[in-house]
Amino acid sequence: MRQLLERHVESGLVPGAVAVLARKGEVHVVATGRLAFEGVGSSTPMAGDTICRLGSMSKPIAAACAMTLVEDGTLRLDDPVDDLLPELAKMTVLTDPHGPLDDTVAAQRSITLRDLLTYTLGIGMVPAQPGTVPIADALDTLGSPSPDEWLGRLGRLPLVHQPGERWMYHTAADVTGVLIARATGMSFEDALRERICDPLGMKDTAFSVGGESMDRFATAYERDSAPSGAAIVEDTPDGRWSRPPTFESGGGGMVSTADDYLAFASALLAGGAHCGERVLSRPAVTLMTTDHLSAEQKAISGFWPGYFDAMGWGFGMSVRTRRTLLGPSVGSYGWPGFYGTAWYNDPAEELTTILMMQRAHFGDQTLPIWHDFWNAVYQAIDD
Repeated sequence: MRQLLERHVESGLVPGAVAVLARKGEVHVVATGRLAFEGVGSSTPMAGDTICRLGSMSKPIAAACAMTLVEDGTLRLDDPVDDLLPELAKMTVLTDPHGPLDDTVAAQRSITLRDLLTYTLGIGMVPAQPGTVPIADALDTLGSPSPDEWLGRLGRLPLVHQPGERWMYHTAADVTGVLIARATGMSFEDALRERICDPLGMKDTAFSVGGESMDRFATAYERDSAPSGAAIVEDTPDGRWSRPPTFESGGGGMVSTADDYLAFASALLAGGAHCGERVLSRPAVTLMTTDHLSAEQKAISGFWPGYFDAMGWGFGMSVRTRRTLLGPSVGSYGWPGFYGTAWYNDPAEELTTILMMQRAHFGDQTLPIWHDFWNAVYQAIDD
């Protein structure tokens, strides 16, 4: 593992990386490189407490927080969210997903919390070239205003598909964050801290980085390098995560550390508790990590044909349904993030694996770097 990570650092792909493997009570942390190629952080070693942008690895945390509200009776999985999210009540649905925004029919039913957690509310990312698909262009203009304004803008758009019909990525996690805030009467971040982060000791998991922790915040880089080969900075430590955001995005707005995320992952692997602190019941964790997509939904969903051939979707995370490579077993669950982060729990192997890097678009699990990483993890199992 160290040789693999050092190879990527020496190649100039990333300035540093940290991997965590935890199995049967043993925890191995492999860190190499620095927080930045040059400037602030270039002399600071990567470590388990290095603060990184999670990207979409925040989605499982948002889902877990929502489940705490189900467990205490504040929310129900199959109740409409209309009362708390009136902006999404009585929605319309596009007649043609690629057609004009005013060609719609009425939604056949209300959106539920289950729809939000399984990403089947009827709207989400629509990959398309600008100017080719009206709903994709409209979604790109939502921006990051206050949660109320954001949800109002979303509610004024039609759904792309009927609620419950098919999986659509990302937007559901942001809606879940607004729902949690309204259900608890506090900000989404405060709800996360009270229900997930503080009980598990996740002190560096938040939507921004405080000044006292800035020296542990890694620099993020663009996917592509300059013509000279030098990496291009995408976000510096004093950039957009250095101040509290107007919109706290459950879909990708959080920062954390490998150490913090290990506490969250360990709690799920242990059935909802870590170091004596329980945040969820074992049945709740089982429900979260069960594949909830039907064969019909998988056949018409995903970013490309066959996207769900070997995986399904639980609550805010993927679930492995077929083993095709040297990697996570059937029943494993977790998710990667935009900036080159990934986490998976493998209950069959009693294994948690986390990797943190900070390069845009490098969470894509089809990249060769990830095949090499999972090979390194799983060939090391020796029992």
